[in-house]
Amino acid sequence: MENSKIKVGIVDDDLMLVQLLKNYINSTNDYEVVLTSTGGHHFLNETDISLPQILLLDLRMAQGDGLEVLSSLADQPEAPKIIVLSSFYRRSFMGQMLKMGVHAFLPKETDLEDLVRIMHTVYHHGHYFSEEQVEVMRSQLSNKLPEFHALSKDGLTERETEVLRLVCQQFSTKDIADALYLSPKTVETHKTSLMLKTGVKNMAGLVIYAVQNHIVDADEIVLFDK
Repeated sequence: MENSKIKVGIVDDDLMLVQLLKNYINSTNDYEVVLTSTGGHHFLNETDISLPQILLLDLRMAQGDGLEVLSSLADQPEAPKIIVLSSFYRRSFMGQMLKMGVHAFLPKETDLEDLVRIMHTVYHHGHYFSEEQVEVMRSQLSNKLPEFHALSKDGLTERETEVLRLVCQQFSTKDIADALYLSPKTVETHKTSLMLKTGVKNMAGLVIYAVQNHIVDADEIVLFDK
């Protein structure tokens, strides 16, 4: 029978942590670590491997930092969901992480059980924000980050705005389709249109756009439910 586990990669030069993460993740029912790398250079030079579906990535490594990996993966159509797991964690970096295509930004002290739950949220819903990170978005994003979008909120159709609101509530494509009585294919078309109109590259960028343009308040963003 085909292995249906979600494939995970780990890029970190802390070998003890990598082994700990690998052992724990492989003990779960839903995930399997299929590659590990000790630095950004090593990971990017592995041209003969298929990309995992989720990538756990450190920022500071001796042999090629995480920023190089983020930059390299930014334009790849089948790039993994990226969870930055770093000892260099600062809440104030959250906006920049989102701009670079990160789907979750976590301190290395994150509990392993919580990490797996967050992986589930990221894989199925596209992004994860903690409550404190939403506070940062509320106070900083609308004023201090560069504009992402080519159009104002007035350039979106009513249906696109409805889809965008549900994206911010972490509805899956199927959930949005059910809520709006649309086909999943139509929902995906609306998502593509939203990204083209706003100039963002991923779902996290759409959330930032929605906050910046007051389509949703930060309080409306659905958080990870522990």
